[in-house]
Amino acid sequence: MSSTTSSTVERAFQAALYAETDTALDTGASLLAADPAADAEVARRGQEFVAAAWRRGWQPADVVRIVRRELDDVRVRLASELIRAQTPDDRPRGPRWRAQLDELTAEAAETAEAAGTPPRTDRFSHATAVLELYRLLLRLPTLEPLDEPTRQADPGPGPRTESRMLTRIRALLAKAEATGFPEEAEALSAKAQELMARHSIDEALLASRAPSPDAPGACRIGVEAPYEQAKAVLLDAVAGANHCRAVWNEPFGFTTVVGFEADLEAVELLYTSLLVQATTAMTKAETAQRAGGRRRTKTFRQSFLAAYAHRIGMRLAAAAETQVTDDLLPVLATREVAVTAHTDRMFPRTTTTRLRGVSDAAGWTEGAEAADRAQVGARPRLP
Repeated sequence: MSSTTSSTVERAFQAALYAETDTALDTGASLLAADPAADAEVARRGQEFVAAAWRRGWQPADVVRIVRRELDDVRVRLASELIRAQTPDDRPRGPRWRAQLDELTAEAAETAEAAGTPPRTDRFSHATAVLELYRLLLRLPTLEPLDEPTRQADPGPGPRTESRMLTRIRALLAKAEATGFPEEAEALSAKAQELMARHSIDEALLASRAPSPDAPGACRIGVEAPYEQAKAVLLDAVAGANHCRAVWNEPFGFTTVVGFEADLEAVELLYTSLLVQATTAMTKAETAQRAGGRRRTKTFRQSFLAAYAHRIGMRLAAAAETQVTDDLLPVLATREVAVTAHTDRMFPRTTTTRLRGVSDAAGWTEGAEAADRAQVGARPRLP
């Protein structure tokens, strides 16, 4: 790398990455666009930003989630490419991390197959997108580190292959929620249902595995807008019923779930299953509402999901009690102490929040009835 190239990158970064204005961004993009020799150095520096995000506690799925939330699909694609390019230089990671990387690779392949060759963009537009992404990466705060429990080198068949699909399924549900067209919402919900079935995300998978004796760990599960409060309540209910603790990070759109590995897997699977069922039921309920002359409303959906989460929480708590026998009480008490201690170490300060926007009686009634119909299954008893 020549000193001229290095100077170009430094001047572009100094102009664009440490200021918020569009003018500063245009200045940096113009410098990079005018110097093709700087491309390799720009890519290398981007990989350094990714590595810095890992040191601050972020994981691949977290970065992609925040880029999708704050920027657009073009920047998401760039982030995915950057993460995958940095992987060979990264240290060995656990199975959840590897599953996230596999999911990025699968999504990139699917996108390429569906869209074909991406349209060519001019150098200025590409540089602008890169600098916007780097701005975001540079400003990521420090998160609580997630250290995965030690696993055997060859754990055998497990739910990680199926769990890779959970982010994709929740993304389909978020799109179903956001669209203004009922037919599209139904198609997206049906696709989510298809993926759930194809990858055996059901209670039979949960029942086929026994809890592991490892120490507690943690994972992050995306809680996508809209109506993220009600979804966070649902996830908290699922976590509590599976001997886990959940801490919601509203600004960054995820919940950290703390628990033993098999319990974490159960929470991921059951939460996604219940979210699919809720979205499907809500779409049908809205169809009936429209047939009766009522238009789709935000308050209906918010109230529907709030009631669904509340009622599911009651059902799961009642079901969990039936699984407890006298001989299990010491085991559960020991696990609860370990999980609580681990949660308190990760999150020494937490606050509570009140669920807002629950004002539609029809939505509440429909949501509660849907929760009563939902399949929640039962966890296998601890050995």
